[in-house]
Amino acid sequence: MLNTLSGRFLILTAVFVMLAEVLIFVPSIARYREDFLMDRLERAQIASLALLADDMIDQSVQEELLDNAGVFNVVLRRDEARQLVLSAPMPSPIVDTFDLRDASAVDLIGDAMARLAEPEREVIRVIGDPTNMSGLLIEVTLETSELRDAMIDYGLRILVLSAVISLITAVMLNLAVRRVLVRPIKRVVGHMKSYAASPEDARLVIEPNSNLREIREAEESLQNLQTQLTSALKQKERLAQLGSAVAKVSHDLRNILTSAQLFTDRIEMSEDPTVSRLAPKLVNSITRAVHLCESTLAFGKAEEPSPTLSVFTLEDIVHDVIESERLSVGEHDLSYAVDIPPGLAIRGDSEQLYRAILNLARNARQAITGTGNPGEISVSASDQPDAWMIYVSDTGPGLPPKAQEHLFTPFQGGTTRGGTGLGLSIAMELVRGHGGALTLDETGPQGTRFQISLPKGDVQPPA
Repeated sequence: MLNTLSGRFLILTAVFVMLAEVLIFVPSIARYREDFLMDRLERAQIASLALLADDMIDQSVQEELLDNAGVFNVVLRRDEARQLVLSAPMPSPIVDTFDLRDASAVDLIGDAMARLAEPEREVIRVIGDPTNMSGLLIEVTLETSELRDAMIDYGLRILVLSAVISLITAVMLNLAVRRVLVRPIKRVVGHMKSYAASPEDARLVIEPNSNLREIREAEESLQNLQTQLTSALKQKERLAQLGSAVAKVSHDLRNILTSAQLFTDRIEMSEDPTVSRLAPKLVNSITRAVHLCESTLAFGKAEEPSPTLSVFTLEDIVHDVIESERLSVGEHDLSYAVDIPPGLAIRGDSEQLYRAILNLARNARQAITGTGNPGEISVSASDQPDAWMIYVSDTGPGLPPKAQEHLFTPFQGGTTRGGTGLGLSIAMELVRGHGGALTLDETGPQGTRFQISLPKGDVQPPA
């Protein structure tokens, strides 16, 4: 019961209603005390008037009049004369006097609470105005036990009635809350549970239909979240299927490339100068392709392996990239430029950095050849105190805004028609594996430049 929203609301409602009833009880009990004392004054006034009307009333009748009035004596002030009309022996001295003629609400409440807290039987004097202008003042003495008992009885009846009212109110509010608030929340929770069982099923996405603004906002937020999650799961499933397919293709392609690698060993022994010059580059290209297949580096299937660090000359890698790209240029007017300090040696995985630079150069080549205009691709580097900086720039048309927004997102950052957008994603992952960063330095109508930053760490390359 305490662990449910409706149960806690029921208890809180009962508590607050009881608190309200208590706040009502305090002035009510004070009002009851005032009415009780005023009633005693009226009875005493009637008894005194009866005695004044007939002076021959004997002592027993006077005692009966006082007993019916519930007082010990009665004093009337008429025509500025104070007169003891009725009198009887008092069991104890008078301990306090209460004047009801000009008592404030605070005084009445304080006197009532003090009377409830005092269990001893006491005699008090009460002063008030006579009814119907039958004098200037009436004063009586009475015992407090009957007053206190009547106040307690009245208070108990008020508390019982308050408890019944609070319980009925709490139950009605609880039913209203269950219908207006708890039921819509349970509906949302039910949708969440059913969606969690099969998040790929778009039919289980919640449809907002609540009339309450807050609940409807929650339903709309949940709908947006579920829609995004379903799309992400579908994309993840497609990537997993793509990875599985790439792994199978990689396996068969590796076997084919291994056979081609055996043929290139024979080509290297050719005496033709042109064949002898191109054979090593062919061997290197096939070797890299074999390594790529063996590592299963497809983006949708597996993560890139950790780099195997070694010290190598950056210029050699860059020349391999340019020679590989020149074979793909064809008859297009495209030139290459290299600006790397001679003998610059860096520490990293030569194969992975070759692939990262190759992806950047290939994207630049595709951007320039797509325009049909001549252009230039340049690769430069610098040796900074804490990092090696590599720049790949081109004179192409620049990246469109959509490509810039999803630049390194797979399947979304493609810059050419038919492209997958994996090139930059793979390059980013390879550079990150070295603890570095790949960033877009600048882009525009004059061209685009990417920057690779490779931290040196505490290991310096040899001179």
